Amino acid sequence: MTKSNSVDLDLILDTAKQAAAIAMSYFAKAPEITIKGDASPVTEADLAIDAFLHDNLRTARPDYGWLSEEREDDGSRHKALRSFVVDPIDGTRAFIAETADWCISIGLIEAGRPIFGVLYCPVSDTVYSAALGQGAYRNGVVLSKQVQIQSAELRIAGPKPLIRSLQEQSKFTVKPMPYVPSLALRLAMVADDSLDATLVKPKSAFWDIAAADLIVDEAGAQLLNIDGSSVDYSAASPKLGAMLAARNNLVQPLLAVVRSSAMG
Repeated sequence: MTKSNSVDLDLILDTAKQAAAIAMSYFAKAPEITIKGDASPVTEADLAIDAFLHDNLRTARPDYGWLSEEREDDGSRHKALRSFVVDPIDGTRAFIAETADWCISIGLIEAGRPIFGVLYCPVSDTVYSAALGQGAYRNGVVLSKQVQIQSAELRIAGPKPLIRSLQEQSKFTVKPMPYVPSLALRLAMVADDSLDATLVKPKSAFWDIAAADLIVDEAGAQLLNIDGSSVDYSAASPKLGAMLAARNNLVQPLLAVVRSSAMG
């Protein structure tokens, strides 16, 4: 890793830590809630963290592009060599419910793929991080690349209809896991071996997955579209279709079931 790259990761980690303090200043204190056009909630904490991340990261790296959930896409990501892709609170419903399953997600994209990713979970003070080619970490401890799954019972998170399809169609015994509101954390749970796979329904977006994508990959797993391709973060639209995150030897058999199942 070059010095400049190391500095970028340090910047992201430090900024995420500061954003976590802002998040906790609103947590469990009845923040103001607004319902967006897509019927999803946004709190004053989401907006405050988004403003902080934008101002801090763009001031430090004015030539980098930007994309976040709480800000209109200004197109800068299509012009810059590198771009931040941010979700100020991934799992806003968990934040509102005063549970721990939410995080601050910051990814850095170059040539359509993430090169750095950080997830900061303020309630548990848990940090997932990854740098391209440098491995993935949870609280500074490397996540081992457990490429093969030995158990016949798979711990899988995802939409209930798709879980039922897996139970009916696959050779595996599927153990449904409790719902985690944050998609980024569900993906990170594949990276840290808390889950064997995560099934992702359509209509997520780049900001939900950019940081977690690299963490999954660097931990020896894959996050793929249902056609088997990796996500291209240079695409015009940040919206995504159905996806699967799983250890390498599970990807193809699980993708086959996902492709044959409705994911409305």
